[in-house]
Amino acid sequence: MTDKQYYVKDNKFIIKFNDKEYVIPKPFTNCYFGADPTKMMTIFNRFSDETFSQSARIPAFAVAIYDTTIGAEASEDYDLMNKGREWFQKNFTDAYYTLLD
Repeated sequence: MTDKQYYVKDNKFIIKFNDKEYVIPKPFTNCYFGADPTKMMTIFNRFSDETFSQSARIPAFAVAIYDTTIGAEASEDYDLMNKGREWFQKNFTDAYYTLLD
């Protein structure tokens, strides 16, 4: 294994974060994960307002997949939206319930 934060193995794009390997499925491999894909970011539930606020701290690569998932919902690409939701359910369960459920 390599010391990089991400690599390709057996034709799979993998990001290492907190001693775990996350397989990034296509088409999310086309997302821009930023200069530091493991940088922690705080994302607020899109339905938060002055009376209700929820947030999750997730790495930049998960933020990119979250943004793509929300964009897929807005453009009515439900296959892509569900693929993103399923990835979150598997890989960032708490963030899924905070941001997407």
